Amino acid sequence: MISLPSVAVVILNWNGKPFLEKFLPFVLESTYNNFSVIVADNASDDDSVDFLKKNYPAIKIILSNINEGFAKGYNTALQQVSADYYILLNSDVEVTADWIEPVISLMESDEKIAACQPKVLSYTEKTKFEYAGASGGFIDILGYPFSRGRIFETCETDSGQYDNAMQIFWATGAALFVRAKVFHELNGFDEFFFAHQEEIDLCWRMQRKGYIIYVVPASVVYHVGGGALPMGSRKKVFLNFRNNLVMITKNLPVAEKVWKIPLRIFLDVIAAYRSLVDGNFSTFISIASAHMHYAEWLLIGKRGEKFPKLKMKTIVSVYDRSIVWQYFIKKKKTFSEIIPLKK
Repeated sequence: MISLPSVAVVILNWNGKPFLEKFLPFVLESTYNNFSVIVADNASDDDSVDFLKKNYPAIKIILSNINEGFAKGYNTALQQVSADYYILLNSDVEVTADWIEPVISLMESDEKIAACQPKVLSYTEKTKFEYAGASGGFIDILGYPFSRGRIFETCETDSGQYDNAMQIFWATGAALFVRAKVFHELNGFDEFFFAHQEEIDLCWRMQRKGYIIYVVPASVVYHVGGGALPMGSRKKVFLNFRNNLVMITKNLPVAEKVWKIPLRIFLDVIAAYRSLVDGNFSTFISIASAHMHYAEWLLIGKRGEKFPKLKMKTIVSVYDRSIVWQYFIKKKKTFSEIIPLKK
């Protein structure tokens, strides 16, 4: 009998006892025959750890003395986990029984596949795609991320229109399947990010090393979303704006950086003043703060690995136009309106 590759489902927890109570049983009922579950606790001050010790004594718990965020929290935890594949799973995700098998089957078929994601639907509206990843992550020519099924704040209804497995640009960190040896080869997440877009940066770096990323919609999970940082919160806005600028600076070749970064900063300024006109002062402050921290990173930050930086137009699943223009100016709100589906 051929043994299945080992899979470690690693849940990073921070004050998430209600989510663990609700969703951990679904994870444990997964039908894959060679998986373990680890909870990495990021210095929770609720009773998450006591709950786990009392109700799930067989689950390994990795404890941190401080909240290291998503990026460093996982980097620290995964140094202590041995498996062929990691699944980085948010605590607020309901999985289906057979969610692991189709993804691992595909990854085993091609060693160049370094990361994958399932189809991510909304837990509260299960016929709709969820913001964090939907049916696979893309990026436009200016570095704005979007997904099949989610463009900016518009999440589509799932009618099976995006059910084909395909190569994508980035896989969501809400339910990220990753080949363990590749994760460590690339030194994991960039810890400067703390949280938000660190998985896009990792997937970009994977592709610079010759690996590819896939979505496997035969695997389905349901994500609550906003468990740690609610949508639109000041810190979430700050992290998204700052981290996106850092990411494109790290990964773009010089010939693209010299014009794309000034243009992106200009577009950020427009977004900031638009929020001010709308009376959203906190968003204005968050964007301004993001730019100040980005400038600080330019002076003292680690710029990334030395392996080749690819022209964006040479990477699969890069949209060669502006998603901002299509969505806000041309009013195209769905993925298929912007990138026609192949028949």
